Amino acid sequence: MFLFSLHFYFFCEIIMRFSFLIIDNNTAAIEETLKLFENFPNYFCAGIFKNGEIAVDQIFKLKPQLVVMGIPFDTKDKSLSFSALSEMHQYMDTMPYFIALSKSPEYAFEAIQSGFSDYVLKPLQLHQLGKSLFKFEKRCTFPTTSTICIKSYSDYQFVALQDIIYLKADNNTTDIKLINGKTVNAYKTLKHFENTLPFYFLRIHKSYIVNINHVSRIHFSKSKCYLNYNEILPFSISYRENIDAIVRNINF
Repeated sequence: MFLFSLHFYFFCEIIMRFSFLIIDNNTAAIEETLKLFENFPNYFCAGIFKNGEIAVDQIFKLKPQLVVMGIPFDTKDKSLSFSALSEMHQYMDTMPYFIALSKSPEYAFEAIQSGFSDYVLKPLQLHQLGKSLFKFEKRCTFPTTSTICIKSYSDYQFVALQDIIYLKADNNTTDIKLINGKTVNAYKTLKHFENTLPFYFLRIHKSYIVNINHVSRIHFSKSKCYLNYNEILPFSISYRENIDAIVRNINF
């Protein structure tokens, strides 16, 4: 039996305020970076990528606030060249804050010239990462949303994001299940909410999006996701990356 019990009861505004990606082709460096980020529980690792082309695509898709990237990347991978990253400024409304991790000050300086926001020299130390994240948070201009408005004809309902447990597709509408047991119906598709809700809402099935702050258990052998220990939803293999992200970001 392969399962994880997840204990995570903090409100999203307190714990998960920032999402980040790690881009590195060094497995040991990735593990080291993840280990240090455990000291900063308000950061959510939305993905880890070793392939440059996939990483660039995911930056556009996931819109992380922060990208931590090991440099130099594979020189054969032109999709993650410094020039390619500087060109991203032309296509994104809000650029992520890029932190370069490098053993060489020469590469770090080149990264800053190419548009990186900061750099940290390897081997990465806790105090160095903390200083860099402090600078990021001081410069962070990403808007924070605590409520959404659900419109139904002339009826407007204002729902606190922390009160949403999960969303369920219902044809071209969406049922929003709240912590008080009520269900709010929205005349929007689940895809709409997948594209507009904050990063701590993850799709785990073609019919379900969950607020990861309410996840209490993941049962892999049964493909079940437990919410607050009393709601059980299925998850599908096509969304396994999102399930892995939930597990990776929970402090046991």
